[in-house]
Amino acid sequence: MAFTDEQLERYSRHLILKEIGVRGQKRLLAAKVLIIGAGGLGSPAAMYLAAAGVGTIGIVDDDVVDLSNLQRQIMHGTGDVGTPKVESAAATVTALNPDVTVRPYHMRVEADNIAELIADYDVIVDAADNFATKFLINDACVLAGKPYVYGGALRFEGQLMTYIPGQGPCYRCIFRDMPAAGEVPSCKEAGVLGAVVGTIGSLQAVEVVKMILGLGEPLTARLLTFDALAMRFRAVPLPEREPDCPVCGDHPTITTLEADNYIQPACEV
Repeated sequence: MAFTDEQLERYSRHLILKEIGVRGQKRLLAAKVLIIGAGGLGSPAAMYLAAAGVGTIGIVDDDVVDLSNLQRQIMHGTGDVGTPKVESAAATVTALNPDVTVRPYHMRVEADNIAELIADYDVIVDAADNFATKFLINDACVLAGKPYVYGGALRFEGQLMTYIPGQGPCYRCIFRDMPAAGEVPSCKEAGVLGAVVGTIGSLQAVEVVKMILGLGEPLTARLLTFDALAMRFRAVPLPEREPDCPVCGDHPTITTLEADNYIQPACEV
């Protein structure tokens, strides 16, 4: 595939990087990335991946744009309020880079559809906003042998981790049990600085690009934490894969995706 004059100009800052060049840009254009969540994390991740020239981007979300989203969910504008987020996201990504094929999925990710959703993609981005979906994404990716990038943010802090099959622990190795409903406050309850979510989502895009191109050192076996008030990043070493992990361990008990495994338990009173 020969680049058009427009593509040579669009990707010129990549093409002059010896680590990317023409070959790397072609790999980006051939890559397929699925982003689960079109909110605060998914917005910068999708926009930077589109700008980088990732050829196919799937975006999954069942929600519509709300005015309260606009403080951090930069794919959407005031005129999009009431519109399905995946439609607004698709319009934004296409306007940013018409080279990109956008696949919008206006649906909720569930145990009975996630395997089919992720099957056609090279890398998955966990931009979900609830623990049940995050555990589901992890388990589905482990079972399917798919790499994914986890991100989370609340108040003035964020965290990031990459899972690559056969390299380091999965999300369940680290966090094991899903917190009870209401045990950890949501962004709606505790608040979040929009730029913190943007920072984590942008870093998710960096990790994805690195994986596609085979560059650098991925965030496997490390949890990157960000404290915006102290303006401090910290890479926390993680233990090796847990042999007794229920999904990636030596004797897994989670071998199929059952809906009952992804219901947050009630708080004890």
